[in-house]
Amino acid sequence: MTDGTASRRIGMPAPGPDRDTEFLKDVLDGLGRPAKALPAKHFYDQRGSRLFDRICELEEYYPTRTETAILARYAGDIAGKVDRGVTLLELGSGSSVKVRLLLDVLDEPAAYIPVDISGAHLEASAARLAADYPDISVKPIHADYSQAFPLSVKGGAERTLAFFPGSTIGNFSPEEARSFLARLGRQLGAGGRLLVGVDLKKDVGRLEAAYNDAAGVTAAFNLNLLERINRELDGTFDLTAFAHRAFYDRDLGRIEMHLESLKPQTALVAGVPFRFQAGETIHTEVSHKYTVEEFRDLARDAGWRADETWTDGDHLFSIHLLTFQEPPTRFRRAPEA
Repeated sequence: MTDGTASRRIGMPAPGPDRDTEFLKDVLDGLGRPAKALPAKHFYDQRGSRLFDRICELEEYYPTRTETAILARYAGDIAGKVDRGVTLLELGSGSSVKVRLLLDVLDEPAAYIPVDISGAHLEASAARLAADYPDISVKPIHADYSQAFPLSVKGGAERTLAFFPGSTIGNFSPEEARSFLARLGRQLGAGGRLLVGVDLKKDVGRLEAAYNDAAGVTAAFNLNLLERINRELDGTFDLTAFAHRAFYDRDLGRIEMHLESLKPQTALVAGVPFRFQAGETIHTEVSHKYTVEEFRDLARDAGWRADETWTDGDHLFSIHLLTFQEPPTRFRRAPEA
């Protein structure tokens, strides 16, 4: 039993979009393409979120522990570069683990706003964090951060720090990443800050091992997308007839994740049949890797000034502190008629 203090402090998450309708539309659209693909955001139902938390603990999966180590080492430096009383906005908050390293050192943060697509996971994480940080107002938003969502912060852009860890920016194509960063900048306003984690280009063997762990957790995470379709959309996928595939594309500078059909087969989704040939895949995720300069250039193209970059000793991962200025003309909103 609890006294309800944390629940009163965080309130109820803002209602998210109709997930069933959106999920069904995305699945029908994606599987109906000549090259089948599904949006990676639909990985994160409650079970998918738990599986991803397990991935982050794997020996092969270096990004989480490396980014966490960078934050632990340089959190004080980061805090010294942002204003007192800042509102901290975390995009894709998950279990809200890394953000604690910032909350511990920021000078009297006014509020913490976690944004996540998994409502149940968000509410549980926000409640734990609110209980551990009773002096900070915790205001979760249940939303897809890759789309526009309602946001109200006090103190103006200069007192807002967006936190986007985990190299999730790599799940966008470079052009999508520019558009996303430009939109986020417009939403925060000139002077808004962004602390973003970016995975770096490195040895291909190390990259591919991170997405093909020996314990099979990443495979289970990938296949859970089909299991979710079966559970929520009356799907008939045979999970034993699909296999997890992940590899690095040198030309595009990205990891690709796929689900490969192991035989000719047909699966139904909400009564709609989809046929697969042996070897045909469903493309489920990309993770672009950058050099430090490549990412700085991308951010500048979207209107952000690169203020500081921190990396680990092995140059596996980077964290960038950016300030929004003005988006280039091609990213500005057209004037309303």
